[in-house]
Amino acid sequence: MLAVRVWPAADYTRVTLECDAPLKFNHFLVDSPDRLVVDIEGVEFNNVLDSLAGKVSADDPNIKLLRAGRFKPGVVRLVMELKGKVNPQVFTLAPVGEYGHRLVLDVYPDNPPDPLMALLQGRKDDVEPLPDEWDFLIGEEKVEAPEVRTAKKSGKPVVDRLVTITLDPGHGGEDPGAVGKRGTHEKKVTLEVARRLKRRIDAEPNMRAVLTRDADFFVPLHVRVEKARRVKSDLFLSIHADAWVKPDARGSSVFVLSERGASSTQARLLAQRENQSDLIGGVNIRTRDPFLARTLLDLSQTATIADSLKLGRYLLGELGAVNTLHKSQVEQAGFAVLKAPDIPSALIETAFISNPEEERRLKDEAYQEKLAEAIVRGIRQYFIKHPPGPKAGLAALG
Repeated sequence: MLAVRVWPAADYTRVTLECDAPLKFNHFLVDSPDRLVVDIEGVEFNNVLDSLAGKVSADDPNIKLLRAGRFKPGVVRLVMELKGKVNPQVFTLAPVGEYGHRLVLDVYPDNPPDPLMALLQGRKDDVEPLPDEWDFLIGEEKVEAPEVRTAKKSGKPVVDRLVTITLDPGHGGEDPGAVGKRGTHEKKVTLEVARRLKRRIDAEPNMRAVLTRDADFFVPLHVRVEKARRVKSDLFLSIHADAWVKPDARGSSVFVLSERGASSTQARLLAQRENQSDLIGGVNIRTRDPFLARTLLDLSQTATIADSLKLGRYLLGELGAVNTLHKSQVEQAGFAVLKAPDIPSALIETAFISNPEEERRLKDEAYQEKLAEAIVRGIRQYFIKHPPGPKAGLAALG
């Protein structure tokens, strides 16, 4: 046994055991108290397994205690005490990248967080009655008013149609993304930028943002898309920090999905690398959604890509005010995370984390704020020219 890693989150907690050879195992659940038991064959108890107990934090949403011991010769028993009923997934992963063989224990709570309900809960206290004339302003131009409903108690109209934007901080958990020369992990930068961006979007009078992850854990590509569709997003933005073999590569880029092929060799290679996130982060192949594996795009997605290109141009124009542009036009390639057929989607490479100067800037809070501000300006410009159409009110979907 080489290493043990624990990734706690409200969505689920992952425990990863890394070994130098394939592992044989069986697992079962026990009640009163709730426990997950995993017997691992062909390993000897060592200091790595002995360290398990100290890996679980007191505020882990799903796991109370974790311990391991020698069950019988050649078999180690791992016992996970749980904080409630769970649906566990236990599976192995073949070596990839810098990882060896991995045994993964994913503990999903019986009642996982619902992104739609979380969005509604966040809106509950700040939804206000609309005035008699309810034109909304984005920047300096008026756009069509959101849909409204009448509150039962007061009889006054309240907002029932806010523009919803899903923000996707790239990578996370087992998947660090690119790593800079100074050791900066892409997954940390993307989460920081996305959090700052969410705060700015939530401050807009008619916008709300949802994060695909709000902590350091891995989210499979298809789940990122599912979360955006669940809350009926108007836009999907995936945040990344690029890397290249040459340290002098620099600048910001914006990518959208392609119907025919990559617009450049670099775009194709980047899409290949980003699409490998599931392999590195670790997805149970039995639960992988075939939705993202399709190769044919329907007509609705063709229209969505056209909107994505428009969005990308506004984003690129604003990012150029805070950073050099790596490419002056929006690039296209087959990014799996951009395949929602009905949501304009873009992937933003904020800067090259492989460039020492840009790595330093990406860690700077003031620069992260500038990036977030530029992206909000791009979003605002997009909606000024392309107001969101009617869509079912979120409250009605609860």
